Amino acid sequence: MKTAWRLVVPILTLIALLAWRRDVGAQTAGVEYFPETGHSVRGVFLEFYKAAKDPKLVYGFPITEQITSKDGKTVQYFQRARFELTNQQTIQLTPLGRLTYRPKAQLIVNNPNGCELFPTGYRVCFTFLDFYKANGGPAQFGYPISPFEYHDNMIVQYFEGARFEWHGDRPAGQWVVITDLGRVYFDLLGEDPAHLKPIEPLDATINPVLSIKVRAFVLKAITRTDGTQTVYVIVQSQTGQPVSSALGSAIVHFPDGTDKTLEFTTNALGIARITFDFKNQKTGELVPIEIRVTYQGLTASTTTSFRIWY
Repeated sequence: MKTAWRLVVPILTLIALLAWRRDVGAQTAGVEYFPETGHSVRGVFLEFYKAAKDPKLVYGFPITEQITSKDGKTVQYFQRARFELTNQQTIQLTPLGRLTYRPKAQLIVNNPNGCELFPTGYRVCFTFLDFYKANGGPAQFGYPISPFEYHDNMIVQYFEGARFEWHGDRPAGQWVVITDLGRVYFDLLGEDPAHLKPIEPLDATINPVLSIKVRAFVLKAITRTDGTQTVYVIVQSQTGQPVSSALGSAIVHFPDGTDKTLEFTTNALGIARITFDFKNQKTGELVPIEIRVTYQGLTASTTTSFRIWY
């Protein structure tokens, strides 16, 4: 029986790894722009991306264009994957799980129920197993290369091409999250950060603002009890582009219990400048400022503050 198993395991491993490579031929020269990150996918890279059952789930959005990587390969980075162009002009996945795995404290699970043993000698269990099978299994993620482990205060498990995270605070059906190993490996390899910069689409109408980010800071971190303060607010889209004509309010909470609400609109650079006066504030107290912004039905908020010092 042991002899038979020794023969079966290499065959199963070879079949799964060949399937996991998931090569596709060069058949189209299509291009698709992803406004979520400001990058496009084209040709065989796009064909490979769309061949997945749920590409946005397993790969995420592109975070670079096609580039020549530090390791000399023609690649494209996605949030959770890296595609490599082979000499046969097909695409294969970089084994990001294997390349980024660093063993940490293990969580031992001895319950055989709800678990499945794979040829690498590791089990996949419970919700991880359900998610693994539902989204491609070995062909998509490769085999498991670790048991459950604690990383960054989370329960995780590494596979050849991915890392699963357990998030018990999320709604049912969303407990398993795939780590953004594409970005992790991009940084680990020391790729040029300029590749992350969004590009302009050929058709500006396909570059909508899908979400907004807001930052704020004060001109003076400390002030007198009487004086003038200026707050700068910066509003950007999901790709870091300035958002003009965004409407907002700054609510200043003074130590004496009074509030001041100031309205603003961002300029063409996505920036608003708000200046206000104050008097007779208590020394040593913090003055928090709430910033709220709306743009085409989207909302975002942040806070900043300054201290009355002398």
